[in-house]
Amino acid sequence: MRHKPPVSPMVVAFLVPEASDIRSVMLKVLMGQIGVGTVLAAVLWGIYGSVVGYSALLGGLVCVVPNAFLALRLALPRRDPGAKALVRAAYIGELGKLALTVLLFSLVFMLVKPLSAAALFAGFIVTQLVTIAGLLMRGEQEQVTSNSNGS
Repeated sequence: MRHKPPVSPMVVAFLVPEASDIRSVMLKVLMGQIGVGTVLAAVLWGIYGSVVGYSALLGGLVCVVPNAFLALRLALPRRDPGAKALVRAAYIGELGKLALTVLLFSLVFMLVKPLSAAALFAGFIVTQLVTIAGLLMRGEQEQVTSNSNGS
């Protein structure tokens, strides 16, 4: 039996346009999270001072870093291009994301003094909401695309 080389992501992206679009959406969501977290931190820094500002920034980072890990797990090529491998990558990525979130929150609470817990959680929550907004926009975009195709 002849060994078939794994299908590269570029081939999949060429054959299935949505594959490259998913990477684009992941990148846009991550960049949006970085932007929203930074703007929120700057606004809070200007209004309430440096402790609140850097606490909010840390909250945003506690959100973005694990989400980037999950995005990388899903975007990197795998030896097995099948659906089972994708589900396994998503499962491992989600577990890693959860572990990283717990680890980063623990490190921030142990190492950062003084800290505004309210600003930390506000930065985390607001940054996390960008993910939901990205998914909603993606779903809305798919609906518009399917309606314009006559489906």
